[in-house]
Amino acid sequence: MADTLEFNEIYQEVKGSMNDGRLRLSRQGVIFKNSKTGKVDNIQASELAEGVWRRVALGHGLKLLTKNGHVYKYDGFRESEFDKLSEFFKAHYRLELAERDLCVKGWNWGTVRFGGQLLSFDIGEQPVFEIPLSNVSQCTTGKNEVTLEFHQNDDAEVSLMEVRFYVPPTQEDGVDPVEAFAQNVLSKADVIQATGDAICIFRELQCLTPRGRYDIRIYPTFLHLHGKTFDYKIPYTTVLRLFLLPHKDQRQMFFVISLDPPIKQGQTRYHFLILLFSKDEDISLTLNMNEEEVEKRFEGRLTKNMSGSLYEMVSRVMKALVNRKITVPGNFQGHSGAQCITCSYKASSGLLYPLERGFIYVHKPPVHIRFDEISFVNFARGTTTTRSFDFEIETKQGTQYTFSSIEREEYGKLFDFVNAKKLNIKNRGLKEGMKQSYDEYADSDEDQHDAYLERMKEEGKIREENANDSSDGSGEETDESFNPGEEDDDVAEEFDSNASASSSSGDGDSDRDEKKPAKKAKIVKDRKPRKKQLESKKGKDPNAPKRPMSAYMLWLNANRERIKSDHPGISITDLSKKAGELWKAMSKEKKEIWDRKAEDARRDYEKAMKEYGMGSKSESSRAERSKKKKKKQEKQMKGKAEKKGATSKSSSSTKSPAKNTNESFKSKEFVSSDESSSAESKKEESEEEGVASLPPSSEDSAS
Repeated sequence: MADTLEFNEIYQEVKGSMNDGRLRLSRQGVIFKNSKTGKVDNIQASELAEGVWRRVALGHGLKLLTKNGHVYKYDGFRESEFDKLSEFFKAHYRLELAERDLCVKGWNWGTVRFGGQLLSFDIGEQPVFEIPLSNVSQCTTGKNEVTLEFHQNDDAEVSLMEVRFYVPPTQEDGVDPVEAFAQNVLSKADVIQATGDAICIFRELQCLTPRGRYDIRIYPTFLHLHGKTFDYKIPYTTVLRLFLLPHKDQRQMFFVISLDPPIKQGQTRYHFLILLFSKDEDISLTLNMNEEEVEKRFEGRLTKNMSGSLYEMVSRVMKALVNRKITVPGNFQGHSGAQCITCSYKASSGLLYPLERGFIYVHKPPVHIRFDEISFVNFARGTTTTRSFDFEIETKQGTQYTFSSIEREEYGKLFDFVNAKKLNIKNRGLKEGMKQSYDEYADSDEDQHDAYLERMKEEGKIREENANDSSDGSGEETDESFNPGEEDDDVAEEFDSNASASSSSGDGDSDRDEKKPAKKAKIVKDRKPRKKQLESKKGKDPNAPKRPMSAYMLWLNANRERIKSDHPGISITDLSKKAGELWKAMSKEKKEIWDRKAEDARRDYEKAMKEYGMGSKSESSRAERSKKKKKKQEKQMKGKAEKKGATSKSSSSTKSPAKNTNESFKSKEFVSSDESSSAESKKEESEEEGVASLPPSSEDSAS
């Protein structure tokens, strides 16, 4: 016979809620691991007192009773598994697995029996229903009546909140059956009453969740948070885990308490209690117990008088009372040397801590993800800039967490950490044209080719090209974006091959290259076409068709007002972030509608550009013809003026030769042969000569 039995998809009833998980029976005892919280219940074989098999709503169930009065219920078994379980109990636990069905007569009159942590309402020998007394939050009495109130179950749509029992009066003197009933309930119920003095009190601690400053009173079975507005009482049985995390600035510490069930304030649920301490704060603590009681209860983990940093004292006391280990960051070290990564989650900035067995994000909202519930992780290109990336985690239940705006320098460290923990890495392409078969990197070595990094470079280049194409050319000189993933050599080559498109700051960047003179000479040569290009941009036709919008921009313009109405007072940056989240979460079918609209807009744009191009060609040809005409007319006028000047000069030279010999006259041919004169000066001088030659000719004619 097998030494162990394992069952998947078994449901454990805890405080009225059914938590799924895995059940394992071995020689040593029974182990159940909750899939939701990761909490493990371990029942030693020597503690088992009774096992009951019965028919329940979810098939068949197993109820285990221990010698100290605890009851454990597991549902979801098949009827055929009874024989296997019965033989296992006989062989390893030496217990008979009894079959006991519930009474379904529907009577409301019976007998109440208290057994350990359980209240059982029986008719005859058969139980009708059972109430775990740990579910009871309050017990009140009236005349011949007892009322039980229960904790609200957040996981259920409908919760049972109250049950009333009618207790008939008895003839026995001196014993009130109603009070006896209530005392039996209160002795086992989860009713928190602050009786006696606190073990110790921590004053005015800064609490991030729930926000405020609270006095924390430490009692033997619970801790009491006392603030100016709210009070919370937290039983130690609801504490799942303790975390002590150093802040990135190395001057503060987070102390995180994970709770299940969470503390409640109205409709708000707080699954984590987060305290923030300064490392410089010290405290001297004296426990409100004598030394013998401290030694007996805590077995050397605490002493009556202690002193040290405030965060150390709080964590040490909590560890001793809750009896759970404190989780601290492991060997991970980021680019800046800190044990955490700065990122954003749900539009709020915080810190992500890679731990030895999971990730925790603080602080708004706090998130803890265990490695055993992760299906895969994904490194994605940042949606707003190429200088950052997103880290996505998807659990086996289908929940997705996206930590965005992580600096590119952290990529290598985080990738190595995830790879070392053997988590599945799955990358998804962001562009339709770049879809590739997904690679699993769980077994890749550190020195292997990083396909993701190369793909991010390609996506960055394509994005820059699209950004340059979509720019409307406002006339200002635009700088090229530098891709941080590319090496200096690649940038230099790109600069050299396309110097005309480079920014005006190229002189400053050129000192990175060893061949400084050659690069400077090249830039000087190519500056003139650069100016011409800018001049052509400045003279852009306002009647030209506008570029079509992308699918995302069309969707955003159509939904901008709706997002504003759903989130009154939202800022522009928050609106863009929210829109990005909504677009990312949109189904593929809905995105295809906007893709089709964008495609139609692109076709209309191409058609309009063709028509615009034909019109601009005809206009340019007309302009060229008019320019040629003007040039022709100017030449004709010039020729006439030259002829007139020539005739007047010849007549004046024949009639007054003496005057001509004394003056140093420069002819038109002499002036035009001067290389330093411009075309405009030539024109002006020729016109002046023609005008100056007219008066002598008129005088001659008069004489």
